[in-house]
Amino acid sequence: MALFRDDTDYTHRQEGFARYKQLMSFYGFNWLRVNLLTTAGALPLAAGVLMALLASSLVVLLPASILGGAIFGPFLAGMVDAIMRGLRDAPGNWWKNYKKAWKQNWKGSLLPGAVLGFFVGLYAFMAYIMMSARVSPTPGTLVMALVSLALVIWINTLYWPQLVLFSQSALNRARNAMLFSIKHSIRVLVAVLIQLVWIAFIVLLAPWTIVVVPFLGFWFPMLLSLLRLYADLNRDLNIEEQFIAVEGDPWAKDSFEELPEENPAEPDPMNSGARHWEALLRDIDRNKEGK
Repeated sequence: MALFRDDTDYTHRQEGFARYKQLMSFYGFNWLRVNLLTTAGALPLAAGVLMALLASSLVVLLPASILGGAIFGPFLAGMVDAIMRGLRDAPGNWWKNYKKAWKQNWKGSLLPGAVLGFFVGLYAFMAYIMMSARVSPTPGTLVMALVSLALVIWINTLYWPQLVLFSQSALNRARNAMLFSIKHSIRVLVAVLIQLVWIAFIVLLAPWTIVVVPFLGFWFPMLLSLLRLYADLNRDLNIEEQFIAVEGDPWAKDSFEELPEENPAEPDPMNSGARHWEALLRDIDRNKEGK
C-alpha cells in the first residue's frame, strides 16, 4: 500500500511538499530496505570506532575507522544511487538497480568511504573526549567542531551523488561541489543544516534513537537534503538530460502504461501526457513484491 495514496496526484511530477509525498509513495518502502542494507554495511565501522573508544586508543581508532569506512563506502554509494534514481523517477526493480549500483561504484567508493570513515572516527573520538573531560570545552571549541563537521557533511552531500551518476575524477567532483555551493549557497546551507539537526537528534537522544537508525538513519536525512538541491543539481549537471537517452523519459506519453477505456466512445480526460496514476500504483505494488 502506497503512502499518501488518497490525496496525492500521480499524473505528473509534483513540486514542493506534494513531490515529497509522491516520492514517499513511490519509493519509500524501497529506500527503507536499502537503509537496512546500509546499516549492515556501517556495522564494521561502528564496531571499530566503539572498540577504539573503549580502549581510548588512537592506534586502534585510525585503522578501524579507515577500514570500516572503506567497507561502508559501497553501501553508501548504493543508497545514494537509490535516492538519485527515485528523484529522477528512473525505472527498474529496486534490487536489480541496487546490485547494478554496487557493480558500477564499489571500486570508486572505497577511497571516499575510507576518508569518510576517518572523519566519523575522529569526530566520535573527539566527542568522547569532550564529554569525559573534567573541564567543559569552550564555546569557541564547540563552534569550530560544528563548523568542521558541517564542512564534512557539505562535501559528503555533493560528492556522493556525482560519484554514482558520472565517471569523473575526484578533483572534478570537488570542483563541481565548490562551484555549485557558490552558486546556490543558501540551498546548500539548508541541506547541511538538515543533516546537522538529524545527527544532533540521533546523538543527543541516544540510546533510544538507535532503533530509528536501521529504518531512517541514513536515507531520510540524505533524501531531505537532496530533494532540496535536486532541481538545481539537475539543471546545472544536466542529470535527466543525460539519463533519458539510456533510461527513457518516465513521464513521456509513449512510455506510460495506459488503462483500457471502459467506454471507447468517450475520451478519457486523464489520458494526457502523464502516466495513469492507477497504472503507476500497480507498478509500485509489483515492485514491492519484487516482480
